[in-house]
Amino acid sequence: MMNWAKSQRTALTMLTFLGDPNSELTKALDLELTDPGPVGVLGPGRCKRFAMHVVNGEIKAVNVSEGPDDPTGDNDPSASLADGIMATMK
Repeated sequence: MMNWAKSQRTALTMLTFLGDPNSELTKALDLELTDPGPVGVLGPGRCKRFAMHVVNGEIKAVNVSEGPDDPTGDNDPSASLADGIMATMK
C-alpha cells in the first residue's frame, strides 16, 4: 500500500491507503463485489470501488461506484473519485 500511495503522491495529505488482504473490512462494510462477471475474472473476495470519508473513526460518507450494468464502476467511477467524495464534505 505504501508504494501505491507513493505513486499517487499522497504523502503529507489527508488520504490513507489501507489494505484488506482477507476481506474482513470489505465484508463488514458490505462492499464485497459479488457480481459473477467480475468475480469470474478477478476471483472472489474483491472490494467494490468506493471512497469513504471518515472523521475521528466515524464514517461520514461512503460513495460506491457501481450501476445496474456496471458492477465495477468502470463506466462511471465518478462517485468514488476525489470530486465525488469531496462533494459529501460540504
